[in-house]
Amino acid sequence: MAANPGERTRRRLSTGERREQLLSVGARLFSESPYDEVWIEQVAEIAGVSRGLLYHYFPTKRDFFAAVVERESERMLRMTAAVPGVPVREQLGSGLDTYLEYVETHAHGYRAFHRADAAGDQAVRRVYQRALAAQERQILAALGADPEFGPLFEKRPDVRLAVRGWLAFTTAVCLEWLRGTDFTREQVRDLCARALLGVISVPHGWREPGSSVG
Repeated sequence: MAANPGERTRRRLSTGERREQLLSVGARLFSESPYDEVWIEQVAEIAGVSRGLLYHYFPTKRDFFAAVVERESERMLRMTAAVPGVPVREQLGSGLDTYLEYVETHAHGYRAFHRADAAGDQAVRRVYQRALAAQERQILAALGADPEFGPLFEKRPDVRLAVRGWLAFTTAVCLEWLRGTDFTREQVRDLCARALLGVISVPHGWREPGSSVG
């Protein structure tokens, strides 16, 4: 008997495709609700899979959320990696454009990533903190290799703290932007760029601690 032309065979997802599907569903749910209010049953139902299959990929909810956080961290690191040999000032605008495009395109994942800091599970928070530390190291490496900003590392012990503060500032600005503001992507980019250059530049009249005024 010929098959009903209206019926379509559902393509079986590969392991990688299924895992990506589950993480996408998780990113949406974790972006909309606190960690404690997301249930594995919800994820399985939305993805159209059994609970057993979901647990096959992720043994616990902690493992699942940690995977969501790590996935978003890897995306951000890839998309914002510095271009070797190009001055920081030259690539800052384009780098922020790429970052903001990611924020806008993957809004659920971005929100879910930053919700991890408020998760009651300490293991999940450690995954988030490691991800932030990786972003910080990436920025510091780019600044350290830059002819203009590299020398600051020897003179200003507060550069690392300044970069950490800038990451917190940029996160707050982006989350507010996603809530719906009148600011364009270009305005948000310029605001974040000015903020970074402001915190890492040597202030007028600044002198190295311990030095005397001539």
